[in-house]
Amino acid sequence: MRFLNDAQAPYELTYSDVFMVPSRSDIGSRMSVDLSTHDGSGTTIPLVVANMTAVAGRRMAETIARRGGIAVLPQDVPADIAAETIAKVKAADLVADTPITVKPHHTVGYASNLLHKRAHGAAIVVDGTRPVGLITDGDLADNDNFTQVGTLMSSDLMTLPVGIDPQEAFRLLRASSRKLAPVIDAEGNLAGIMTRRGALRATVYTPATDGEGRLRVGAAIGINGDVAGRARTLVEAGADVLVVDTAHGHQLSTLRAIEAVRAVGADVPIVAGNVVSATGVRDLVNAGADIVKVGVGPGAMCTTRMQTGVGRPQFSAVLECSAAARELGAHVWADGGVRDPRDVALALAAGASNVMIGSWFAGTFESPGDLKVDGDGRFYKESFGMASRRAVKNRNADVEAFERARREMFEEGISTSRIYLDEKDGGVEYLIDRITFGIRSSFTYAGAASIEEFQDKAIVGIQSAAGFAEGMPRATNR
Repeated sequence: MRFLNDAQAPYELTYSDVFMVPSRSDIGSRMSVDLSTHDGSGTTIPLVVANMTAVAGRRMAETIARRGGIAVLPQDVPADIAAETIAKVKAADLVADTPITVKPHHTVGYASNLLHKRAHGAAIVVDGTRPVGLITDGDLADNDNFTQVGTLMSSDLMTLPVGIDPQEAFRLLRASSRKLAPVIDAEGNLAGIMTRRGALRATVYTPATDGEGRLRVGAAIGINGDVAGRARTLVEAGADVLVVDTAHGHQLSTLRAIEAVRAVGADVPIVAGNVVSATGVRDLVNAGADIVKVGVGPGAMCTTRMQTGVGRPQFSAVLECSAAARELGAHVWADGGVRDPRDVALALAAGASNVMIGSWFAGTFESPGDLKVDGDGRFYKESFGMASRRAVKNRNADVEAFERARREMFEEGISTSRIYLDEKDGGVEYLIDRITFGIRSSFTYAGAASIEEFQDKAIVGIQSAAGFAEGMPRATNR
């Protein structure tokens, strides 16, 4: 990347302070762009779901990995539970979505609480392991909560075989005027669910898979307690990436934690952070980190900068840190501060190999939080920062009461915030589409066919607040 006219930034830069200038391009189609990364994480799109309790869980991990990204399970999840989650992600199908299932005797109230755990908004009614019906929101509407779903389900099922070509699945669904269908194995047992849009996406994205062809998933480790023991448990469970995570990554405790994880001998990338300086990058890499997380204070749920004055505008932080990492043969993940697809593209231009997203993904069906409805009937979920009082309280639930109360006095994050789901499509895949299609277009504007080429060819300019505002869409009333 270079600055337009070789300009020198007069101040530290956020993503809003910069723009990209188009260059001559020989890229014939945005779909010919390769978005895979080479930082060892195995992602085929440069997106990482942040290790936030309100964001990263099993459903999110499966979904993002099917589309080529990776989720990092939070450090607050007990090691044995994280291991179980990793196993379930590894067992998930690479193409078909994991179905929500109910039984004929289950009630409308029970089914209603499950339907929006997945974006497709349907549940398969099963007898044992065999699908016998389909129930949707429309079937449940205006019915008493105690009505059994067996009396409301559609039993006229169309099924698809395991391993069906996605294009053929789309053709069959469209020909039968169905939006989705159960996927069954050779014995007729339920194996998944396929939607029209899921079939389309399967032809656009390449799943992030490990050496055994299973979906990838990462897991976070704190810097206190039995660091090596947790690392060993997670690796044995199949974690593909280990993230040594703390708000202030440039401290002795972090360096020692990285060394402890490295000593386990796991053959997986070690990510560590967070830092915002070249010195921080060098220290973490020298301690054993393969990838460094960059970002202090740009996250939507983070109050660190307002509380402490500590942090750094994210574009400048990523630019400096990625240059330092590159000199050492390491990589950086840009963590926080992205609010639009343009920000993700600019983070990549600045040198990031992957971009972490947190609260932006919290408002989706796949995030772990409970779906809630406001007074206007709009769906939302709650998000909260991992240094907030709420997170600290949860993290220290087993600590003696007095000490727990002392720890809860210190907070650097928002404890609750409503993140509304998109009215048209509340699934995380809709956001993935928006982001990756935006990135693909950015690459074609730069004349780049890969992330490495984009980072070499991108030309970035510095703009005023008015320049940023000029690029925003505006509704017109004439």
